[in-house]
Amino acid sequence: MSPVPSQASTHSWLQALDNYRDWRLLYIFLLGCSSGFPFVLIGSNLSGWLTDTGISRSQVGLLGVVFVVYAINFLWAPLVDRVRLPIVCRLLGHRRGWIFTLQGLMLLATIGLAQTNPVDNLQLLAVFALVIASCAATHDIAIDAYRIEIIGKDSRRVPAASAMSIIGWWTGYSLPGYLAFANAESVGWAGVYSWMAVIVGLLMLFTLIVREPKTDRQALQNAAELRYAGMLNARDNDNPWSRAMVWLSVTIVEPFADFFRRNGWQLAAAILLFVFLFKIGEAFLGRMSIVFYREVGFSNEQIANYSKLVGWGLTIIFTLVGSTINIRYGIVRGLFIGGVAMAASNLMFAWIALVGPKEWLFLATIVVDNFCAAFSTVAFVSLLTWLTGRAFSGAQYALLASLGNLGRTSMSSGSGYLVDALGGNWAFFFVLTALMVIPGLVLLVFIGRKMTQGDSNR
Repeated sequence: MSPVPSQASTHSWLQALDNYRDWRLLYIFLLGCSSGFPFVLIGSNLSGWLTDTGISRSQVGLLGVVFVVYAINFLWAPLVDRVRLPIVCRLLGHRRGWIFTLQGLMLLATIGLAQTNPVDNLQLLAVFALVIASCAATHDIAIDAYRIEIIGKDSRRVPAASAMSIIGWWTGYSLPGYLAFANAESVGWAGVYSWMAVIVGLLMLFTLIVREPKTDRQALQNAAELRYAGMLNARDNDNPWSRAMVWLSVTIVEPFADFFRRNGWQLAAAILLFVFLFKIGEAFLGRMSIVFYREVGFSNEQIANYSKLVGWGLTIIFTLVGSTINIRYGIVRGLFIGGVAMAASNLMFAWIALVGPKEWLFLATIVVDNFCAAFSTVAFVSLLTWLTGRAFSGAQYALLASLGNLGRTSMSSGSGYLVDALGGNWAFFFVLTALMVIPGLVLLVFIGRKMTQGDSNR
């Protein structure tokens, strides 16, 4: 399916919804839960814990730098595509083996977090958070590749698969987050992290349930090795050094060379810059949202009920709506509309900052924000999926996703400093986050035109 409006625009709504009748989407949903849950551990929960213990806004925001590993995981993503872990990959398969192993490491780090007091040992807490972020960022490479490979070349399922991945992500993020904030005052944050270790164990069980995808990845990689062997004059060469050079060339160079070769340098560069810029404003808002809720006067219970529980249900509904619209009208158009709406929804938070903790306004803001975020995110993930090849799906998707995360994490880690620089003027802060989407939208127009030209040339 082309990411621009084409035959999909003639589909009926029932035909679009029919794309969800596929058991593979259940597997994508379950692994999506595993992808979202680490953001609870080192994101909203950690922010809430640190805020409750009196840690400064600047330190809360700065601790978000651990998410930078999501921005650089493309550096080791080729290894996830090419290296088979001993024993576990043989028993579970290539993708599931990586996912299960990294979940086990996250389980140990979560137990460590539960035993750490942030007031007495903030540095150790940051180390455990970094371990979780590193494992989560790496297992996301395998999860994204799993989604791409199990759907295969059935492009009609791409928006549906993207939607189920997002729904799974938000389920893994919002439901545990709701339970955490709803019970933080009664059991304490250390207690919350203790039973969250149990959830990690449940996610490991999910990994055992899903099926390993059947792909021609190995055949495609073997063909790439033959090409590079010819380029390096290493065919029929028993020299271990020559074989190592071929393997490294295919592992490190070919995933990125293939992306630029398929799209052309001009379009590829525009895509990469767009991915970097598109969600920076949303990230600035998200990083400071819990701090803002608490400072403006909302309780942990209100945050749990509206931001977590209600937000989760709305995200599921709006993601399904957004994916169906994208199936009918095209991904790029959906992205543009979603980007404008996403920026406008940030102004709802500015309204709260001006009038105070009105519960009805909090609910309205959550409704608007979740609709806009879900609509734009499903189109964003669908575009990245559509742009990814099949021989090195983990590395190429990681390259795109990492750039998006780099923009969100590296820049949003200074969100606390920005609020302080504005003198705590939250309303102005949210207006600035709304304006941050403009450069990405300009690039999106260019990308859409280039893709349309490419379709007409083919």
